[in-house]
Amino acid sequence: MTFAQFSRAAALSRREIYRAIYAEHGPSIKVKKEKTALKNLELIFEATLKISNRKGFRAMTMRDLSQETGLSLGVLYHYFASKDELLDMVQRTGRSIAGRILREAAARENEPAARLRAVIQTHLFLSEAMQPWFYFSYMEVRHLGDPEKDRTKAAELWSEKLLADIISEGQAAGVFAPVDVSLLSAAIKAMLQDWYVKRGKYAKRGYTVDQYANFMVGLVERFCLVGSKQAAPRQGS
Repeated sequence: MTFAQFSRAAALSRREIYRAIYAEHGPSIKVKKEKTALKNLELIFEATLKISNRKGFRAMTMRDLSQETGLSLGVLYHYFASKDELLDMVQRTGRSIAGRILREAAARENEPAARLRAVIQTHLFLSEAMQPWFYFSYMEVRHLGDPEKDRTKAAELWSEKLLADIISEGQAAGVFAPVDVSLLSAAIKAMLQDWYVKRGKYAKRGYTVDQYANFMVGLVERFCLVGSKQAAPRQGS
């Protein structure tokens, strides 16, 4: 699977993302014309992530958001009642979309090796398609209140457990070598995070998300597949 194929299959267009937000938060949003609501939600979310990734969510003011979106403060409050509510919308949306698509990717494959490959690729392609969300969640968590920290940590542990369960299943089936499941799943998660946290580093070196995904899959498979050589794959393999 390539990033282009993933993008087509997942239908992760901005319009679909904001339609999902509107569907979930519709009752609390005072604007009832869907076309207008979707347009303004996109402005609000894109501006929130842009400002937050530049100066931090807590430092962002409503006036900052108004200036960036071109929407008045009154209009902004038609979509959320407070910054905490906006934060909840941003975080919940990212977790919901990522969790759903990762579960679907895992469920489509019957064999542990194929399932592990699909989850690694999907996680990376998700973080590429939704990079501002992933970066925001990773960088902002230290500045959030305890409830939001707990929810963010739970989401991270959930994805680690998804990887660990697949590896354990593969070991039980004799497909994967008896490696430390907890340590391997944590290491994979860290490498997945490195792509969207240090994306600029890879861009400067000319690497694409497809190249990184191929490298990661090859690296993990050579480490844990029974009968594989215990050596890192060459770039582009």
